[in-house]
Amino acid sequence: MAETANKLHRTRIKICGLMREADVDAAVQAGADAIGFVLYAKSPRAVSYARACELARRLPAFVTPVLLYVNEDTTNLIAARADSMPANPSFLLQFHGDESPEQCVAAQMPFLRAARIPLGGEAGFDLVKFSEDYRAAQAILVDAHVEGYGGGGKTFDWTAIPWSHPQINASSRIVLSGGLSPANVAAAIERVRPWAVDVSSGVELDDPKGGTLKGLKSPEKINQFIAAVRRADEQLAKS
Repeated sequence: MAETANKLHRTRIKICGLMREADVDAAVQAGADAIGFVLYAKSPRAVSYARACELARRLPAFVTPVLLYVNEDTTNLIAARADSMPANPSFLLQFHGDESPEQCVAAQMPFLRAARIPLGGEAGFDLVKFSEDYRAAQAILVDAHVEGYGGGGKTFDWTAIPWSHPQINASSRIVLSGGLSPANVAAAIERVRPWAVDVSSGVELDDPKGGTLKGLKSPEKINQFIAAVRRADEQLAKS
């Protein structure tokens, strides 16, 4: 039965931190399943709710827009939900701060919950308990814990987590994030077998001064990333 599941599984792909129409279009054309917009003012990739709505209206059917929040007041999220009907898109929420299970549910919208895995202390993070505490989430997004909030482009130790534990259930409930790129996403999929992968800095344009141009995506890297995911899926189907 497990072998059959592998053959049928297609790793979903979320491209996060988009700010421009051209990047949204490039991600959709490449085959992304979800597009993430950061609504955290301290992030260099931040956009307003109105801007997120504007960009999300470009998405075709079956490509999901996701709003990333950090410790946002629940009343604001409920107001956003009301604003989304019927003129604006229906969003999936991603909670990336210190939100409690009760706060997440109180938003009254489908949500992902980010688990921030401590770098160097991965084995001490109880993802089993975290997954149980946030059982109302549609998925648990695992990312590396960095200074501040939001993604930091860091990779945690994928071998330190019991991905096959029934409470974690990686192949149907885990969105793997944290330092993914076209160069390492295949290895990540082989090790974790996640339901989905999430990338931001790994598909951004290179900054001539070093690092990446935050929020500005590279169509070439997006295509390379998605191609690498598909090759990984094909390899797993053969195994």
